[in-house]
Amino acid sequence: KSNLDKVLTTLRHARGYVCDASDEQQVQEAFDTIRNELGVVHTLIYNAGSRDFHNIEATDAIMFEQAWKTNTLGCFLTAKQVIPDMKEAGAGNIIIIGATASLTGNAGFTAFASSKAAQRSLAQSMARQLGPAGIHVSYVIIDAIVDSPISRNMFPNIDGEGLIQPDDVADTVFYLSRQERSAWTFELDLRPYCEQW
Repeated sequence: KSNLDKVLTTLRHARGYVCDASDEQQVQEAFDTIRNELGVVHTLIYNAGSRDFHNIEATDAIMFEQAWKTNTLGCFLTAKQVIPDMKEAGAGNIIIIGATASLTGNAGFTAFASSKAAQRSLAQSMARQLGPAGIHVSYVIIDAIVDSPISRNMFPNIDGEGLIQPDDVADTVFYLSRQERSAWTFELDLRPYCEQW
């Protein structure tokens, strides 16, 4: 909630709605409130994510399931809330923020990687179904550590040049939401110029 309060004081005219993205009832209530207060959603950006970075021996069933609930089930539940209105309008955007782990399951990312891979497959399935209805579904792979106080605490020795800047990611996501349908992007990788890949 404190992070949301910071956003609301920084962005003029912003509104905040709190819900657990993995709880179907809370998601339904949040989107009902959004529709009542703001109208139908034209662009959904799903950026909820887990931070379970452990190998399989250090990952228990609860951690594994929670990563899936946050990364995949939450994406599913929120998309279901906006698709009917977007189909009726014949237009809309669903932009999902993914990670390199959706492509590569490294040793220390058991729960995170498997849930992000499921999320990417969900995005592909939605894109193929919803594109002909005018709904642009895209998946943004962040191949970097996002610059934030949490990241800097987790990686105190990291060089700032190796961090991806949130405002720069936001600019790219905004661009995706404005693409003409004759040249839609499904998957886009973002990384700092110095990232090894």
